[in-house]
Formats: sequence, structure tokens, C-alpha cells
Amino acid sequence: MNDLEEKAQRWGIEPGYHDVFGKWHPADHGTLRVLVEALSHGREAPQPMPAAPAVAPIRAWQGDGRQHWLLAVQLYSLRSARNWGVGDFTDLKTLIPVAALHGAAGIGLNPLHALFPDRPQQASPYAPNSRLFLNPLYIDVAAIPEFGRSSKEKTAALRSGELVDYPGVAKLKMDALRRVYERFRDEAAPARRADFDAFRAERGEALLRFACFEVLRQRHDEPWPEWPAPWRAPARADLERFRADNLAACEFEEFVQWTGERQLAECQAAATANGMSIGLYIDVAVGIDPQGADAWAQQDAVIAAVSVGAPPDEFNPGGQDWGLAPFNPSAVAADDFAPMRQLLAAAMRHAGAIRLDHVLGLQRVFMIPHGMKAGDGVYVRFPFEQLLRVVAEESVRFRCSVIGEDLGTVPEGFRDTMTKWGLWTYRVMLFEREGDDARFKPPEAYPAGALATFNTHDLPSFRGWCENHDLNVKRGLGIDPGENADARNWARQKLTEMLGARGQGYPPDDLAAVAAFLGATPSRLVAIALDDIVGAREQINVPGTTDEHPNWRRKLPAALEDLGENETFRRVGEAFAKTGRRG
Repeated sequence: MNDLEEKAQRWGIEPGYHDVFGKWHPADHGTLRVLVEALSHGREAPQPMPAAPAVAPIRAWQGDGRQHWLLAVQLYSLRSARNWGVGDFTDLKTLIPVAALHGAAGIGLNPLHALFPDRPQQASPYAPNSRLFLNPLYIDVAAIPEFGRSSKEKTAALRSGELVDYPGVAKLKMDALRRVYERFRDEAAPARRADFDAFRAERGEALLRFACFEVLRQRHDEPWPEWPAPWRAPARADLERFRADNLAACEFEEFVQWTGERQLAECQAAATANGMSIGLYIDVAVGIDPQGADAWAQQDAVIAAVSVGAPPDEFNPGGQDWGLAPFNPSAVAADDFAPMRQLLAAAMRHAGAIRLDHVLGLQRVFMIPHGMKAGDGVYVRFPFEQLLRVVAEESVRFRCSVIGEDLGTVPEGFRDTMTKWGLWTYRVMLFEREGDDARFKPPEAYPAGALATFNTHDLPSFRGWCENHDLNVKRGLGIDPGENADARNWARQKLTEMLGARGQGYPPDDLAAVAAFLGATPSRLVAIALDDIVGAREQINVPGTTDEHPNWRRKLPAALEDLGENETFRRVGEAFAKTGRRG
């Protein structure tokens, strides 16, 4: 072992990896050099971590001990007679009593993280500008007390399309928010101004940095690593002066976040008022855009010089580069994991449960230096159990359950360790198969500490899967679906057999049979997608595509106002109620 390899080992960089075919890929020395430099910042070794306890001293919040079901929703996809072309927090608040009436204990949501309003075509909620703040497009501008009037013609045109017109929505909403802010600045009632000031004090330096970054970003064409000093890495004093010199611009960004935060809080309050024991169940993205606010504001805790990805597999022989910046495993431990606690607080503040996307990243992350191929990446170890301790502590503090999305190749012992600290696993029915005939596992095979669901946003809808529609779409896009029609027809036959036996008498092609099956599992939480309830055919996101497919843009084929009378919704609620899952 040479000096470089010894340094890499010290900093938790693995010497290579085995791909899914069993082939060993030794780490490229160029990769090792970049990672050692990025992780160490010139230091010889990381701070030692305390040994993990044999028995967890604290476990994540376990809820009320009952079994529940959740309605999974892509918030942007909601159609209503009043929104501005994208689902918003008022739509969510309207959906809550409808779902509660059918027995749902909560609403599962896509990540609500702040994106880039001036780059509306970058619509993926999993590539955020900041995970600490909210996407302003989800704000209902008309619900703000200082709101005046809007162009009904423009909002009607934005509502009418089958896809979210993000550029049109972003322009209309951001222009309206600026007008509303000006009225707030000049005419706000004392109670409103006091609440805004309290929000600013509560969110502190994180809000200051986010607001200043948004203003600076609009004044510089280059990405932040190319900004002039001192704005590449400003001290707090620099930002305080910048805010004072650019008060209206910075305060506008703070006003937008305050407005979004208060509207989201109203949604969780509405869930509680309607008897939902979980309320909001919010997804947390695995990483951040390296050119975004979090990467700039937390330069010591985030590695902007590398991307998170995945090694080669049968569907991606060249590996995957997700273009997201990860935490630095040594820096994230600073001040008792303050960056991680800040992220968790942002997610849990108005939620009864959260899902950590790619929770395997708490143990190790596949990192790819910029400019290198995905297959040249390597795994970097994280302080796994120390991070689980932090997750458990924040979970208890906010009384918020935690689901870890642990799909894919799971390292040996990973799920046992996750369970030790009270996190729940994530089980997808389409993947839960067994035996030489690839039959579906029965309900009793699912673990109790889990959230179980039929599919995910990266998988076909129930209708699309049953009709082989996703296979045809992928072939049309030049993507190998990893499954031929014969294999799908066999899988559908196996599903029909399982639902015929365990679907409580509902026809096997009825979504209610899926609900009956999931409801019979021991899993604490199960989820059904609103896309499936309204019979959506298209997949929400097709991995491996960007502009080729309208990912994160498609609206639901049914209006919010019609959901209360939706017969499939009624039957799904009925099926869950028969298994004891209600409220």
C-alpha cells in the first residue's frame, strides 16, 4: 500500500468496489487524490469517532403503535379550479379532509425543497437548491393577506394544460409574490410583521445565507465558485452588511420562505384537526445541487467537487452520476452533527413522518470526482451509527417517524442496524418476490417496522404496469426496460394469483385488492398513490431521462374537486378499513 492509498484508507475511502456482476474495480489514483484533498482540507487524519454502542440508547419515534395507511401525492400534479397551474399548499389543505374521510392517516409528499425559480425547467425535486428551505411555487399567492388581484386569464391558461408549465407558473407566481411583498413591506399589520421577525430570528444565519445567496445568484452569471471575493465564501458580517445594503431584495426572499413555511404549517395543523395521526409524510432528497445555496452556505460540510452516484449495474453498465453534492463525512460531525440536525429539523418541523431517500448513504456514498466517468467513482464511508443516533434523537424531539429508502443492493447487517435505532425499512410490492417462479411474497412476509407500497415515483403506475405501458414507453425512448413482455405477463399472472387469494374478494385488477393486500401486512405504514387511485397511466419519472420524457410535470387526470366522489378512492379506503387501518 503506497502513501496515497494509506491516506485514502484513513479518510474512509474504500480501495475499490465490486459491481453487481462480481467484478472488482480498483480505485483510480486520480479519484483517490481528488477525494483525499476534498475530505481532508490538508489535515492528516479525521477526528476519531466514538464506538457505536451495542444497544441503541434511543430509538426513533415509533408513532402511536397502530397500523395506518397514507395517500402518496405529487403536490405539483394536483389540479383544481383555483390554483395557478401547479398544485399548491391550499390544494394540499383541501385534499386533507377528503383523504381523512376515506381513512388515510396522512399524506405522503414529494420533496418540497427549494429549487431554482429562474430555472423552472429544472423540475426534479431531488436536485434541490436547498434542502433547508421550500419551493416557492407551492405557495398559494392568493391566500396571502396582502394579495390584491391577479389575471384570471393567465391562471386559467396555466391550469388548462396536461403538463405543468413551469416557466409560465414561475413567472406569474414570482412576479405576484414581489407585488405582495411590497404591500407587506408598506402596509403589514403589526402582528404580521412581528411573526415575520420571529421567523427570521428562529431561522437565523441559515435564512440570512439563503436569502443573500438568492440575491447574489441573480446578479452573477457565473456559478458561485467563480464569484469574486468575498462572495465565494463570505463571513456572516459580510452578509449582514450585504443584507443592509440590499434590504428589499433580501427581505423579499425571507418573506417568501416565511409565507411558504406558514402555509405548510397550516396543512399539518389541518391534518391534525381532521384526525390524521401522521399528517404530512415528507420526502428528503439524498443530495443537493453543487451550484446551489446549501453547497455555498455549508462549504465545510459539503463536498462540491464530487457527485453522488452509483456503480455499474445491469441497467446502467457505465454507472450513474446523479449530479448531486454529498455531505463531507468528517465535517458533518462538527458540533455534534449540526449540519445533519439542521437538515432533519427542516424536514421534520411540520411532518409526522419523513422518508430519507437512499438511506444507504448514511453508511457509505459512491462519490465521483467531477470530470470523471461514473464507473471511476468509489465508496466513501460515513459514521453510520453516529448518524443514526442523530436521526433518532431528532425524530424523538419532533415526534416524527423515519422511513429509510433502502432499495437496491443492501449491505449485510444494514437493515438490522437501522432497526436497532428505530428507523423503518421501505418495501415495494413490485420488488418483493421469491422462489424460482418469482411469485409475490405474501403479506405476512413483510416486516412490521416498515412502510409498504405497490410502487414508487420511479416505477410504473398500477394501470401502466398492468397494461405493459411502461415497457412500451421505455422502448420508445431507446431504454432497455430490463423486462420483456413475456416476463411482465408472467408477473401479472403471479400478481393476479396473489390478489385473488389475499385481496379480500376484490377483483385482482382493482386497486382495492392491492390495498387489501397491503393492509394485511404487519407493516406499520402502507401507502397508495393518488396517481393509481385516479387511474393515471404514465410514470411520474423515468430514470435515465431528462427532456425525453415529461418527468415531474404531468398533472393528474382528475380534478381535486372530484376526488370526494371517486369510487376507487372509496373502495381503497373500505379495503384498508377492513384490515383495521383507519385514521
